Amino acid sequence: MFVTPAYAEEAPPAAGAVHTETGAPNEGHHGGVFPPFDHTTYPSQLLWLVITFVIFYVAMQKIVIPRVGTILESRHDRIAQDIEEASRLKAEADAAVATYESELATARTKANSIGATARDAAKAKAEEDRKAIEASLSEKLKAAEVRIAEIKAKAFGDVGAIAEETASAVVEQLVGNVAGKADVASAVAAASAKQEG
Repeated sequence: MFVTPAYAEEAPPAAGAVHTETGAPNEGHHGGVFPPFDHTTYPSQLLWLVITFVIFYVAMQKIVIPRVGTILESRHDRIAQDIEEASRLKAEADAAVATYESELATARTKANSIGATARDAAKAKAEEDRKAIEASLSEKLKAAEVRIAEIKAKAFGDVGAIAEETASAVVEQLVGNVAGKADVASAVAAASAKQEG
């Protein structure tokens, strides 16, 4: 809303009119003193101060402080319960860790024992297999040596007969005459004895 010059003009104040913005008449003041600082109103101000303080003190004593005390007590109890619960859970966790570590140590010991037993069993089996293979090879070697001796004896036995036949054929070729078997056999035996000696 705009203020026009017609509204801005004011009429002179009438008698008993209010001159302040608060609407209090201007005539009631005693020389312009601020009412709380007026010494004539001190007793009533002190009375109301005491009444207000007593009401505030009783309200604090009977209502506010017990409620705050109850709240603090319940919080203290809750914190104590939480601490006890945390201690119990920590003890359970520590017990679980100790149990786990002891079971782990037992398992490691058992694994080492099983490993050592398996290693010893494997060594014993390998030793047993080695001895069996050596025995088998020794038997095969003995059998081979016997066979070689038999073949050698047979070969030497045949060598005499072959030598006799060869000597007989050589004599026949050289001399043109067939030599006697007894003579050829004694000559081959004498040559064989001379070679061995």
